[in-house]
Amino acid sequence: MQAIPPEYRATETVGRIALIAESFERLLGRSLVNAGQDVVSALWQAPLAIVAHGTESDPRFFFANRVALAAFKATPGQFIGMPSRLSAEAPQREERQALLDRVSLRGFIDDYAGVRVTLTGEHFHIENATVWNLLDEAGMRHGQAAAFAV
Repeated sequence: MQAIPPEYRATETVGRIALIAESFERLLGRSLVNAGQDVVSALWQAPLAIVAHGTESDPRFFFANRVALAAFKATPGQFIGMPSRLSAEAPQREERQALLDRVSLRGFIDDYAGVRVTLTGEHFHIENATVWNLLDEAGMRHGQAAAFAV
């Protein structure tokens, strides 16, 4: 099994990763992580692809689990810090932005389907993806995350 990237254990990053699971539960009413589980390990080992980006003007990925990295044919070093818009080819970026805008308004969606592109230029289709806002307890937005089967 692929080891958890050491940068995911940095104090600031652990908090951001925990917000992925906390926001999911807060918005969708169900959990990505079992009670008592280490959140970083649980999300890393999840059977779904899970990715998350921040709120920069050109949002950048700060998390991708092992399933997502395999889907995008990337290493953590290649994927983390990459602008999230690059996960779709230019013609799909407008559709992707409309999705993100819809998530911003509703808090989450659980019916997204679209085409994504690997770092090697191959295309893959995702269906029934859940995309949600990363919200802290005060309701402040810290980014967005997505989970999907591959």
